Amino acid sequence: MTETNLQVLLRRRPQGAPVPEDFEVVETAPPTPGPGQVLVRARFLSLDPYMRGRMSDAKSYAKPVALGAVMEGATVGEVVTSNDPGFKPGDVVMGGQGWQRFCVMDAARLRKVDTSVAPLSAYLGLLGMPGLTAWVGLEDIGTPKAGETVVVSAASGAVGQVVGQLAKARGCRVVGIAGGQAKCDFVVKELGFDACLDHRQPLNPQLDAACPDGIDVYWENVGGHVQEAVFPRFNDFGRMVMCGMIAQYNIAPGADAAGAPPGPNLGPVVRKRLRIQGFIVSDTGWPRYDAFLAEMTPLIAQGRMRWREDVADGLAAAPRAFIGLLQGENFGKLVVRIG
Repeated sequence: MTETNLQVLLRRRPQGAPVPEDFEVVETAPPTPGPGQVLVRARFLSLDPYMRGRMSDAKSYAKPVALGAVMEGATVGEVVTSNDPGFKPGDVVMGGQGWQRFCVMDAARLRKVDTSVAPLSAYLGLLGMPGLTAWVGLEDIGTPKAGETVVVSAASGAVGQVVGQLAKARGCRVVGIAGGQAKCDFVVKELGFDACLDHRQPLNPQLDAACPDGIDVYWENVGGHVQEAVFPRFNDFGRMVMCGMIAQYNIAPGADAAGAPPGPNLGPVVRKRLRIQGFIVSDTGWPRYDAFLAEMTPLIAQGRMRWREDVADGLAAAPRAFIGLLQGENFGKLVVRIG
């Protein structure tokens, strides 16, 4: 093998928003798979907001990335060498790991994918963790019913664009919230949402016009002033799916409350019998991947599921692309073409 294993390491823990100096790009020899393992050559890397939490050493639902270790992230690619009978060189797989060109994986953690259903990179977005997150959150918490109003924050992002389209497929009125007119136009004209609101403009009058009958389901990706504006408009028995809070990811744990974005008054939760629940897709999602795929595949074939990707070229571009993701600069699902 002539290629080196290009890797992006965590050099230091960020203080506030990450900066390029928090990362280090190195070249090493490709790893060697052991018994029951597979060497995967990554073609695309997924960049997702949750990675900011892994850069911190605060207690969370998953271990932080160690200093000097490869940054965490899902990849898709091709099998180079296999020590497992279920895979052979050239197989196209999802389940690779890390901001790196090559990785060794236990065969049980890999899944072959069908690129006739969707392009390879879609298995990091629409048909990967973000898409599965959207499906699980709606199935288990949002439970949208035909005729209900569903509001989705970060509607043009990797999770939000799938949430809205699945809710439309269930017969709901779907209102997105995104940053800027271009993203709002995409959400309505390409994804088929009923309306999309620009959170850079005053939200209260926009919500009044778009949701005259109140809100039944709110998909939370953002927090901050968006959550504050949505919350008072919940109908009785409304459901709030807590998927992400990107407005707070760069606030240090234990920071003074004055530095945190505003939050809603929770007084109406009892009176309106609201349901507010957070979830992590890894808790219950992956064992149900086949059921998710069974719903998504015909929607894709019928042209009822659209998506947009924002592609950064080259693994060395990953740190700056990730920094931009946390600042809302991406448009659609952010992936890195490793090359």
